[in-house]
Amino acid sequence: MTPRETRSTCCYCGVGCGVIVTSEGDAITGVRGDPDHPANRGRLCTKGATLHRTAGAQVTRQTRLLAPMHRAERGAPPQPVTWDRALDLAAMRLGEVIERHGPDAVGFYVSGQLLTEDYYVFNKLAKGLIGTNNIDTNSRLCMSSAVAGYKKTLGADAPPACYDDLDHAHCVFIAGANPAYAHPVLFRRLEDARRANPSMKIVVADPRRTDSVALADLHLPLLPGTDVMLFHGMLHVMLWEGWTRPEWIAAHTTGFDALKARVRACTPERVAQVCGIAPDALLTAARWFATSPATLSLYCQGLNQSSSGTAKNAALINLHLAAAQIGRPGAGPFSLTGQPNAMGGREVGGLANLLSAHRDLADPAHRAEVAAFWGVSDVPAAPGLTAVELFQAAADGQVRALWIACTNPAQSMPDQATVRRALQRAEFVVLQEAFATPATASFADLLLPATTWGEKDGTVTNSERRISRVRAAVPAPGEARHDWRIVVDLAHRLEVRLGRPGLFPYATPEAIWNEHRESTRGRDLDITGLSYALLEQRGPQQWPMPEGAAQGAARLYGDGVFPTPDGRARFVDAEYRPPHEARSAHRPFALITGRLRDQWHGMTRTGTLGRLFGHESAPVLQLNPRDLAVRGFADGDLVRVSSARGSLVVPVRGADEVACGQAFMAMHWGSEYLGGCDAQGTPSAGVNTLTTSARCPDSKQPELKHAAVRIERCALPWRVCGVAWLPDDDVLAVQRALRAPMADVDYAACVPFSSGAGGDERSGVLFHAAAGLPQEAGWLERIERLLRLDAADCLRYADPRLGQRRTVRLRRDGAQVRLEGFLIAGDTRAQRWMTELLRASLPVQADGRRLLQATETPPVAVPERGRAVCTCLNVARSEIAAHLGKHAGTPAERLASLQTTLGCGTQCGSCLPELKRLVHDIAPADVEPAPQPAAPVATSATAPMQTWS
Repeated sequence: MTPRETRSTCCYCGVGCGVIVTSEGDAITGVRGDPDHPANRGRLCTKGATLHRTAGAQVTRQTRLLAPMHRAERGAPPQPVTWDRALDLAAMRLGEVIERHGPDAVGFYVSGQLLTEDYYVFNKLAKGLIGTNNIDTNSRLCMSSAVAGYKKTLGADAPPACYDDLDHAHCVFIAGANPAYAHPVLFRRLEDARRANPSMKIVVADPRRTDSVALADLHLPLLPGTDVMLFHGMLHVMLWEGWTRPEWIAAHTTGFDALKARVRACTPERVAQVCGIAPDALLTAARWFATSPATLSLYCQGLNQSSSGTAKNAALINLHLAAAQIGRPGAGPFSLTGQPNAMGGREVGGLANLLSAHRDLADPAHRAEVAAFWGVSDVPAAPGLTAVELFQAAADGQVRALWIACTNPAQSMPDQATVRRALQRAEFVVLQEAFATPATASFADLLLPATTWGEKDGTVTNSERRISRVRAAVPAPGEARHDWRIVVDLAHRLEVRLGRPGLFPYATPEAIWNEHRESTRGRDLDITGLSYALLEQRGPQQWPMPEGAAQGAARLYGDGVFPTPDGRARFVDAEYRPPHEARSAHRPFALITGRLRDQWHGMTRTGTLGRLFGHESAPVLQLNPRDLAVRGFADGDLVRVSSARGSLVVPVRGADEVACGQAFMAMHWGSEYLGGCDAQGTPSAGVNTLTTSARCPDSKQPELKHAAVRIERCALPWRVCGVAWLPDDDVLAVQRALRAPMADVDYAACVPFSSGAGGDERSGVLFHAAAGLPQEAGWLERIERLLRLDAADCLRYADPRLGQRRTVRLRRDGAQVRLEGFLIAGDTRAQRWMTELLRASLPVQADGRRLLQATETPPVAVPERGRAVCTCLNVARSEIAAHLGKHAGTPAERLASLQTTLGCGTQCGSCLPELKRLVHDIAPADVEPAPQPAAPVATSATAPMQTWS
């Protein structure tokens, strides 16, 4: 069979990388970066480079939703139904809710992972046909503060910069973002730009010392939530040092006098006190930002996910306006989009406060324009419920039906107790989703199978306003349908019931896109000059690109004219407000959430691949080592983390990158992977058990980045560890089946497990649990059955009186005997070396019974390999440390030696920031390491004046 190649776009972050998909028959067999796509120029990160593995037949069989499923009653297993039956039922139930309680008793919660065409018909279904503005998106959780910030200052939701500006910038200011993890391919471009221009200054403002900080000339380790004060302090310095552009301000902006009065009190001393940074560092940051020939700022969730998110965005944009750092190559405020099509969703009005083509729902003229365009009598004026409000209303009984598409609110929303109460109380819950595995699926009355990456056709828009085509490489599996098709089929049924026919005449995604295109005519994002045919011929294009334009606009506002009534940008007089929850004696830690390098969002897709857990293999809470020492914690101890909303149990680990008084936990860990119960016996919902739904008053984006928590030792002496190789066709099904027993203990975690990259890669499951008392024997036997440790030839030891149990499965390989799986309960001191013995497939002595001994000393030599730094080639930290210990030279020479000898950092490049940090931290064995500063901080002998004239 001849392989086919299909050009498409990656389905992960907002960088919008082009990919070339290889397929044979109905199977995707490979993926590589598209060298002709302007976003990535052929590069992919660890996640994108493994897309074909997460779309394989084994993953599909074990995780995909392949037929419509209906639950006759809550708690019952869902049963397959026909598409006609499913859609008839959905139309009937929605119609009944609308007739009894009105259209606002229905709510839609959709996703930045949908294509623009999907988004458009969802928006039209809710606002045009049903007559409710209760449609919001998970983009509310990541981008709504950026939207509000752009609109308040520049007049439109339009990032004015582009990726090529990295090549022209002389200063790059990164705030509230870790692009080394969240946008790796863009970070590679920043590394390239730095090499081409060694004089470029890079500043990173982040409470943590992330891998992005490793590239910085200046790290501003500000206290969480104090960004507005930092930016006001920088403007204070810029004013005193004469680094603003008064002529440009007078000609192109309004509102500067009020802001100038606001920042008068934001002296370096006050900023140092509030933000926890040195005054000299503030001066340096302000000088580089203002006096650089071109300054580009990159920002993301650290600014957006805040109860002051809009103020943070606006305060940063204020700096660009004050220094005229906007509208020219290398200069501008550039918000990085979290999802592949959050921008496209905003373009079609897929938020509760928006309408098509960046129209505002609150504007009567805009509502009238859209109503006339759609051919309906009106668009409802009542504001729609935003994400947090929507689930709160469902929990309170006001919203009776929830339609959820391509997102997992039972993992990703804050305050999970409220979200799950909403899902339980709603009369009718529909989940339109490609995967059957998300936690939300267990709450749905009706599950509708959707297509996903590799099977869909349409468009997405990335962070730089670039529209790219998404193309299907293989047909849909099972009975899965395209998201837009599901919406149109439902709409046709509702049109009959509601008496509003003819609104959804679409037979192809292109027909939907053409209607969307026409809605943009004359708007700031005018794309009337684009078409599917042009995108096929010329590749991805940026908006605006009105009819007659030769090409789209790479950057905006070069003429100093802004899309406001008077053509001027607006300075925003933003007041500094601390985070919603203050630390206290009762909850003394600030919990920060963020990303893992090799995982994405709730891990519904990346979590199907064991090798992507090589870098971080299980949930963990990171604390500064000094906080560990003060509290008497050791790495691996279990702690209970409690906020005002709930608690969870998780292992703790020391991490120098976390400041004292702060804690970090990755956002990805939901109940699909992290189990156990809280102090009241309620099953854990993962990290968002802890986070707050407090939100920005302007953007309504919740403060997912910060919560006040208490951290206490959790005495759970009875431990369990089980790891086993399994047939590839069983791994994900077993991991999913283990969720049930995970809810029976105080702590549990379960993830796919892999031997790493290579032709002999093996797959399995890693399971951990802990409780105050031993579980009954039947519980352990259940785990053993799932891990295939119940065969007659397995070796066993059990002492029920002491809660001790050890089971091993061995495999004879010629003259050698190798470990295939084990479960140890009670005394688990051997788990570390037994796991390494299994992973390395090392031979054991013929008397495998020695493996049943509870000892920290292995019966054979087992090297401590540690976690994988390079996922592509499975190169572990221990191998890297050993190599660096033997090789001296400059940092560049030692890095090159690593790449030449071990290959790490030569594939996707996602591990390069960590490799550079290890080169810096690990000295050759015969060289005494020099003491290192806590952060690379540039200083200045000149301090700004402290009084105003």
